[in-house]
Amino acid sequence: MNAQSNIQHFSDTFRANDSKIAFIWRDKSYDYSSILRKIDHWRSELKAIRPGLIVGIEGDFYPDSIAILFVLIERNVIIVPMDINQAKKNEKKYEIAQIEILIRFKTESEIEILNLDVIDRKHELYDVIVKREAPGLVLFTSGSSGQPKAALHDFSKLLSKFLVKRKALITINFLLFDHWGGLNTLFHILSNGGTVVILENRNPDYVCELIQKFKVELLPTSPTFLNMLLLSRAYERNSIESLKIISYGSEPMPENVLKHLNQRFPQIILQQTYGLIELGVMRSKSEDNNSLWVKIGGEGYQTRVVDGMLQIKSDSAMVGYLNAESPFTDDGWFVTGDAVEVRDDYFKILGRKSEIINVGGEKVYPQEVENVILENDFVIDAFIFGEVNPITGKMVSAKIVIKEGMDEKEAVFRIKQMCRQKLASFKVPMRITVTTESLHGHRFKKTRK
Repeated sequence: MNAQSNIQHFSDTFRANDSKIAFIWRDKSYDYSSILRKIDHWRSELKAIRPGLIVGIEGDFYPDSIAILFVLIERNVIIVPMDINQAKKNEKKYEIAQIEILIRFKTESEIEILNLDVIDRKHELYDVIVKREAPGLVLFTSGSSGQPKAALHDFSKLLSKFLVKRKALITINFLLFDHWGGLNTLFHILSNGGTVVILENRNPDYVCELIQKFKVELLPTSPTFLNMLLLSRAYERNSIESLKIISYGSEPMPENVLKHLNQRFPQIILQQTYGLIELGVMRSKSEDNNSLWVKIGGEGYQTRVVDGMLQIKSDSAMVGYLNAESPFTDDGWFVTGDAVEVRDDYFKILGRKSEIINVGGEKVYPQEVENVILENDFVIDAFIFGEVNPITGKMVSAKIVIKEGMDEKEAVFRIKQMCRQKLASFKVPMRITVTTESLHGHRFKKTRK
């Protein structure tokens, strides 16, 4: 399926739903006919951008940035979306992706176009996209363990999944502009004539306010945000009873958070998702609301487990990394780096191979230890990591946030006592530090897009 067929599908959907609300941005509604008008406007404004150029877009989800995305897809350029709030970090990405033209949003509807100095010779993988006469997409990993990796996709392959009609709910587009999760949500809703509620920030009170005001039905988000939602009790200040589904992914879900969500919102379906920037977002089905076991795959995906690690073969897999070795096996399987358990058709994601703490040859998955610590009702949050130990090589350490008024020494004592009861001795944290800082920054380093 080529890009023009994909664009035609979206155009037909927009015309069929011309008077229906497509976006809500800053309390203003934009119908589908307004998208078509914006696309026509930017098609004229960007007529100098020719197929095959590498074009960066530094912005966020605005009605105009979304219209520009469709114009660039139609024009068969290679698109590099970047978060406007990470301008300093983006400078490294200009060079890695060899961006030739940068479209930077100065306001939600005003842009500047910059011609960047790049080397004459483009990466050879770009030739694959150009020869296909297809649009490209470059997505970056978080780069928490060094330079971010740049994954090059044939955009038309990612878009082909949206040709299948599915139900569209009123949805908050929570995930970010430079994440495939955020783009995937956007294209799914628009390809089915749904309504996207665009956020200005991701504060729990603000999100709940929008859910109540616009009767949002689907919230795709992260476990970290859901934990913040529970702790803030923002749902008590603004009703979220319109929600039908909360989908979560991008990082491991703590068992106690899932348990509390299910207790607090028994009427809402809790759906685990699974995706990687190298493969896209797969169809998934949780075993039930209380379970971390999930089916993943669907049409266009195959799964297998080798030495306890999940491998996936996908029709929509990336062409390759622009700045790293190929992660594919000789027979075309992507090595995810995720350790899993398997039960019938279901997987349980244990954690990233890179996160495993090796204690004297024994494997420790941080999530398992976090789950035990978070069973203590006085613990607000916990983060598990490995530290150097002269005897065992590594040891398990923990940072925790506890409720106000709880004695720190008592907290540490009770946590170690519970860990000794429920975990093997090598998994028990040797050092526990009580902190008042948010642990989101530590956890973000483990998050993939």
